[in-house]
Amino acid sequence: MLSIFWKEVHAFFSSLIGYIVIGVFLVLTGLLMFVFPDTSLLNYNYATLDQLFEMAPNIFMFLIPAITMRSFAEEQQNGTIELLATRPIHDFSIILGKYLANLLLVVFALIPTLLYYYTVYQLGDPIGNLDAGAILGSYLGLVFLSGVFVAIGIFASSVTNNQITSFILATLLCFLIHWGFLYFSKLPVFFGTVDDIVQMFGIDYHYASISRGILDTRDVIYFLSMIGLFLMLTLVSLERRKW
Repeated sequence: MLSIFWKEVHAFFSSLIGYIVIGVFLVLTGLLMFVFPDTSLLNYNYATLDQLFEMAPNIFMFLIPAITMRSFAEEQQNGTIELLATRPIHDFSIILGKYLANLLLVVFALIPTLLYYYTVYQLGDPIGNLDAGAILGSYLGLVFLSGVFVAIGIFASSVTNNQITSFILATLLCFLIHWGFLYFSKLPVFFGTVDDIVQMFGIDYHYASISRGILDTRDVIYFLSMIGLFLMLTLVSLERRKW
């Protein structure tokens, strides 16, 4: 697994892929937080990082599928997936190595945003007037959300040898699982407590819960379950070639 992990990490940072991903994310979040007047924190009367945590999931919904679309689609397109299969390594180890490498790249993209935290910290009146617990919870929520999106992207890449198809499929699945259940719950067929139950199947419900700064084991179990589900679906997808 480690050999696959380091191979993927090296592939990201020996080319422009890793730097472009990190650069695009930072440019977009920087524009949203400091330039665009509707979301600029400079136009708020209080220090907050809410803009970052509200916009980041929407950016990741497109950015993460762009990262993961090559994971298995490229291997299948080039025929190198068979070389991986002949190595003395289990398929799940290959999946886990690629998954952790992609997730690491996303975490690297988040690290420079700590500069935004420092900026808002200094802008507070008095200095440091921030809800540190909620911010820490929001960062943790973003990591969990990224973990699910990466797992979805890895799965989408395993079902096709076309990277564009993988990107579109992953983006669609990320949208449906993040926002879909929220929109479905608003249909008139759901009423009473049923709409809340429907919302609980979506990522947004649990992401918003963690972002309040309260670490609920139910939210953690949800994210870990979703990650495990899509990694297992990826394993099933790869096992198809042996059937």
